[in-house]
Amino acid sequence: PNFGASLHILKVEIGGDGQSTDGTEPSHMHYENDENYFRGYEWWLMKEAKKRNPKIKLIGLPWTFPAWIGKGENWPYDYPDVTAYYIVSWILGAKQYHDLDIDYIGIWNERAFSSKYIKLLRYTLDKHGLQQVRIIASDRLWEPISFVLLLDSELHGVVDVIGAHYPGTKTVPNALLTKKKLWSSEDYSTFNDEVGAGCWARILNQNYVNGNMTSTIAWNLVASYYEELPFGRCGLMTAQEPWSGHYKVEAPIWITAHTTQFTQPGWSYLQVDGHLEGGGSFVALTDGLGNLTIIIETMTHNHSQCIRPPLPHFSVTAQKATFYLRGSFYMVETLQVWHSRLDFESGRSSLFQQLHPVKVWKGSFSLDLNVDEVYTLTTLKTGQKCGCPEPPPPQPFPSNYKDDFNIRNPPFSEAPNFADQTGVFEYFINASDPGDHVFTLRQVVVQRPITWASDADQTISIIGNFQWGGGTVFFYIYIEKRGGGGFFFAGRVDRGGIYFFCTKGVFWGGFAFFSYRVTSGGAGEEILMKGLSGVRDNAWHTLTLNIQGTSASGLLNGYPLWENVTISKPSNGWAAIGTRSFEFAQFDNFHIE
Repeated sequence: PNFGASLHILKVEIGGDGQSTDGTEPSHMHYENDENYFRGYEWWLMKEAKKRNPKIKLIGLPWTFPAWIGKGENWPYDYPDVTAYYIVSWILGAKQYHDLDIDYIGIWNERAFSSKYIKLLRYTLDKHGLQQVRIIASDRLWEPISFVLLLDSELHGVVDVIGAHYPGTKTVPNALLTKKKLWSSEDYSTFNDEVGAGCWARILNQNYVNGNMTSTIAWNLVASYYEELPFGRCGLMTAQEPWSGHYKVEAPIWITAHTTQFTQPGWSYLQVDGHLEGGGSFVALTDGLGNLTIIIETMTHNHSQCIRPPLPHFSVTAQKATFYLRGSFYMVETLQVWHSRLDFESGRSSLFQQLHPVKVWKGSFSLDLNVDEVYTLTTLKTGQKCGCPEPPPPQPFPSNYKDDFNIRNPPFSEAPNFADQTGVFEYFINASDPGDHVFTLRQVVVQRPITWASDADQTISIIGNFQWGGGTVFFYIYIEKRGGGGFFFAGRVDRGGIYFFCTKGVFWGGFAFFSYRVTSGGAGEEILMKGLSGVRDNAWHTLTLNIQGTSASGLLNGYPLWENVTISKPSNGWAAIGTRSFEFAQFDNFHIE
């Protein structure tokens, strides 16, 4: 609180083993008889957030679900009792294993909702003593959820918040008629430069001014994923080099502070017309105990465009604005002032600077407002812009990188720097192995999940520097699936996230029925080379993929299997490992140079 972004809400994905934009997040229940509340990074993230701000609100929302939820169908509502049990298990596990109280739960990100399921979810929550957990619906558009709430009084009784995504600061009449809290439950999603900061400043105010929304949630918290994945650097700040420790506190962090350092959940918006005569907007909030915070933004059209929806033209000019304080606020004598000015010419923006307090004379004060500015005027004396140490300098991904996965008690379930794009690759202790492969990396998703995106048909995890054009990748592979199992690994992989299904690169696949093939894409459309090999299941094999210029070659167990395969494009991309289908397989002693 009162430091940096000072966030009020942390919303996390309930991992479902499927692709959710920039990768997969593991489920707490890969299979029906499986429960593990230590997978992925979200538990850690929520605990770290609570350490810093014990009052932060926590929200969980699923994008995908493990296959067993749908019993063969790509749909989570055929067995609503099963889905409700699965989601409530996650909430109970958060409390039991991490002492985390989840405040709000969502339905299914940007997909259809089921009224029957939402009612059953409320019933299941109550049955487990989770009356305090509130329901948000439906994390998509204002309709049809608002219309259905007006028609169905039972549903109206169990939904606490209507959450819409990227509403463009507008709501709809039906949403207002429900008298529910209205939230922009996913917004922003914009490259975090000065324009991204302008977008964020504008919608933080105008979502309330134009749309009566009392909460705005940014996707995403921090850009800690390979920048060439979809929506690179669309986080409030950037920390995408775990190997160097470099990070950057971007402008949107300080735009956030203008609101979050001087308000709290439980404060109320004052019902004023927040449109400024010369363009721009203001909001005013109070804690009901005499404190007042006013936030003003004068973002111009071209300097505040979010990634979506399209922004209709408007104009903003420099102006003098006079504010009148009435009622209990008439007695306020001075207001603290915090100011940001986004500079699009020199790039030298002034961010979150404390200015001299403003004197209030007989309940009024005036400000000269320029364009592309944010002001906070507040009775609160808190607020700080930290002087933080410089982060380490940026470095590219190491050009020589090894991981033998030999770790008995890993801090996370997944190996560092691997970014799972389909399937889930976890640390594994292979108790039956007598030799060098006790500690391995194992792909564990064995059925295609209930998907949110166009997931690939084979599992894949990417790693490295997207700019890599050539080099050697080496590792050990163990196919567990008897007859018909297979692996692949690849170089110059040029796409990931929701676009992985149409990726290109150099893919070498080996199958347990003694054959192999080299293709130009993940889906295997163009075969560059194929033949027979000595690969079999339930045995360890070593693989070496070498790419130099326009030529690629592969070694199996140290012997050349195929060579001088000509590759034209792509000219660069990540390295990757994966399996032929959703199947168990193990990897060890990964080495790339």
